[in-house]
Amino acid sequence: MKSLGDKVLIKEKMLCIRGNRILLDRDLAQLYGVTTKALNQAVKRNIRRFPDDFMFRLTESETRELVTVCDRFKRLKHSVATPAAFTEQGIAMLSSVLSGERAIQVNIAIMRAFVELRKIMNFHKNLVYKLNQLEGKMDKHDAEIRAIFEAIQQLVSIPDKPKRQIGFHKAG
Repeated sequence: MKSLGDKVLIKEKMLCIRGNRILLDRDLAQLYGVTTKALNQAVKRNIRRFPDDFMFRLTESETRELVTVCDRFKRLKHSVATPAAFTEQGIAMLSSVLSGERAIQVNIAIMRAFVELRKIMNFHKNLVYKLNQLEGKMDKHDAEIRAIFEAIQQLVSIPDKPKRQIGFHKAG
């Protein structure tokens, strides 16, 4: 890991699977400076701390999709085991399973990255909401402008009554 405060590196490793922002066991092991096997063994020894909403195993089809979409997962193509995916809560729980100064610093950096990502998502939601409001106002204004143009067209298209000529007319 470049620096423990490098949230960009952590955010690049985050994935969205099953509607959850997750980090895979192999990426977490790399961040913590341990092997994937050691990380998974620590989790297995404390499995009661990791319910399904904290950690889950990817299905074979999810793993195949990752291998297809991301080059960095090509080593998983022939792997027998499917990777474990840790949600934000699961990563927080890892701090109670893994010890050491590096584990503490990595956990802090990861939690900050999740918080920053949540802020970005909230900003995005607010922006979408405001754009939808603006679109509604534009639709209302469009309807009002159309009504004005229709009124102008009606005024312009009123046939002129023939003007009566002044003077005597021949009957005819």
